[in-house]
Amino acid sequence: MPALGKHRRSRTSPLARRLIALGTGSAALALPLVTATTAGAAPAPQQAVKAPTAATAAAKVTHTVAKGESLAKIADARSVSGGWKALYKTNRATVGENPSLIHPGLKLKLSGKPKAAAPSASTEKKASGETTDAVETAAKSYTNDLDGWIREALDVMAQNGIPGSYDGIHRNIMRESGGNPQAINNWDSNAAAGTPSKGLLQVIAPTFEAYHVPGTSTDSYDPVANITAACNYAADRYGSIDNVNGPY
Repeated sequence: MPALGKHRRSRTSPLARRLIALGTGSAALALPLVTATTAGAAPAPQQAVKAPTAATAAAKVTHTVAKGESLAKIADARSVSGGWKALYKTNRATVGENPSLIHPGLKLKLSGKPKAAAPSASTEKKASGETTDAVETAAKSYTNDLDGWIREALDVMAQNGIPGSYDGIHRNIMRESGGNPQAINNWDSNAAAGTPSKGLLQVIAPTFEAYHVPGTSTDSYDPVANITAACNYAADRYGSIDNVNGPY
């Protein structure tokens, strides 16, 4: 118990003691008195980042067909790698057997990655300052002749696991049609039965339909569709078009 007549020394806060100590010198520092309840400056509010809506996300991976559109136009406008053939392959179940017939309102899935943008002049330069000789684009282009048709068909075959070589295809084309994609045989037994052989590799309609390669045209006169269907048939029956050296 404290003695009578004595008084406790009043307590000073740690902040007050610091102020007193700083003021005892020859030049006192004027410090702001900050109470314990003073809050620090509130941070500036951050702007909310809009999350993509479901509709926006869906628009990036799907396309609703409008009147007057074709698979080729859509593939070009939406930068679909592989063009209309890749787009058709992805949506064949929706489009049906004829890629030329698409109806307004159909929802198509956009396949593949977008096409690579054309490189600028600066990106074509090497670290040494030299320019590259050529920049390979995402989609190949083919010449509209026998060489181009065979090369495009070989790429389609490679994607579908169908064997065959350039020489094997070329050799059989020259024997069957002479390189004429519109060739038709109207005199043999197939023609007499109502199913004449057609196209570069002289394929009859039932064989073309049975061995048609998805993503190619449904027209048996189409050079690439005709070659790939014939090679698919030859692979099934002979192991490869390379093994065919006569009528098949």
